[in-house]
Formats: sequence, C-alpha cells, structure tokens
Amino acid sequence: MALKVVKLSKETEILPFHCCDEDLNNYLHEDALNYTNDLMAVTYLFIDTDSNKTMAYYSILNDKVAYDPSNRTIWNRINRLVNNKKRRKSYPSVKVGRLAVSDEYIKHGIGSDILTYIKVKFATDQECGCRFITVDAYASAIDFYLKNGFKFFTVSDALDRTRLMYFDLKTVKEQIEKAK
Repeated sequence: MALKVVKLSKETEILPFHCCDEDLNNYLHEDALNYTNDLMAVTYLFIDTDSNKTMAYYSILNDKVAYDPSNRTIWNRINRLVNNKKRRKSYPSVKVGRLAVSDEYIKHGIGSDILTYIKVKFATDQECGCRFITVDAYASAIDFYLKNGFKFFTVSDALDRTRLMYFDLKTVKEQIEKAK
C-alpha cells in the first residue's frame, strides 16, 4: 500500500471514503472544504494510491484550554503541569475537530498513527505555541482516545454525546528529548 497525505483544498478530489459514522462521512463530503475556505479548520486526507481511496482524514483547528470556575479540581491538575511563572487563565491548544478511518482500513492502527503524527508535529515543529491537544470525543471513541493518552477535562459531561478530552504535548517533547 502506497500512502500519500494531502492537505484539502478546492483543487483536491475527494476520493471514495466511508466509515461507520454518517456525521464523519458527511463532514468530509459536505463540510470540510467550507471549513477550509472559511479559515475555520484544515483537513488532511490519507490516500491509498494503490486503490485510489481515502483511508482516513483528520481536521484540526485552534482551541484553548481555559479556566472554568465550576471545575477547579480539573483546572488545578492542568495548571500544575505548567511552570509557575507561565501559569495563565488559558493555554493554547489545537483541537482535533474530526478524525475518521474508512471501514476498509479500520483496526490497522491508522487512527493511533495519525494521533502520534499530530502529537509529534505540534510538540516539535512549534510553528506556534501549542501546549495541549483537545478533542470532543464521541462516546463511541472515548476508549480510543484513552488508549492514546488523552484525559477527561471533567466528569460533568460523562453522560453527554461527546466528552471533552485533552493531551499534554509536553510529555511528547520530553520523550523525544530523552530519546536523543
């Protein structure tokens, strides 16, 4: 299988893609380009050039982790991750707005590979300040994000359709520096 990563633009042909979640299918086919054109999110496609199909995609956008007085315990845990002199009422982050793997390629670790790629890219490239990755995880994807090191912001959304989760990019940067 030959892989090519393509940043979605108006010139991009969206090749066949289908996953088990219609919302994720609809986003790629109906909304992703609009989000790109409106400067709201950027979508990357993972193309299997042998089969000429989209294996997976993800969309990212800017976000922030902000102080919420109703969740002081969680905020204190997050705040302790940051050096005292750098503590603020919010921290820069990138949000994984959508991440989907085609039904044909599911269970091959592609989703985890994409998250690893995002983690390493934002922890090392530092094109802008970015301390955390956030995601509004669908209930069906919570185990996936937990396995990939994400944590819950709060317990108050435990029964909601999505759960707000985060990952601290500093851990990746430290792992990379130790490996050198």
